[in-house]
Amino acid sequence: MREHGFHHHRGHVLHFLLMIVGGLAIFSLGVMLLWNWLLPTLFGLPQIDFLQAIGLLVLSRLLFGGLGHAHALMHMGHGGDFRNRMRERWEQMTPEQREQFHERFHGGRGHGRGCGKHGPEGRERQSETIPTEQAENHG
Repeated sequence: MREHGFHHHRGHVLHFLLMIVGGLAIFSLGVMLLWNWLLPTLFGLPQIDFLQAIGLLVLSRLLFGGLGHAHALMHMGHGGDFRNRMRERWEQMTPEQREQFHERFHGGRGHGRGCGKHGPEGRERQSETIPTEQAENHG
């Protein structure tokens, strides 16, 4: 059995960050090369450097692509709707289903945020609880 400790998690985070930086570098290089190849000849625009290509990518993402998944992720943590739906699902799970969920989500590495003793049943709820009859009929 592999040990999933801090160093293992840190390795995944580092790999993820390197993939993001690498992807940004490749896309920025592509933008820079295409811009410098086409736009000065076609429209008489000046050539751009690598940092300007990164800026152009960010600007175009903001203007044309919106915030995409980052926008959804920011609101997921703050949105009561998502939390309420997850709380309802958690409450409707049997103890065996909760354990299976925990094993799949955490791989047996212990309790994380939102699971086990730190989960919805361990916190005092800010909203009204659903009566048992409604919870059974709700699902």
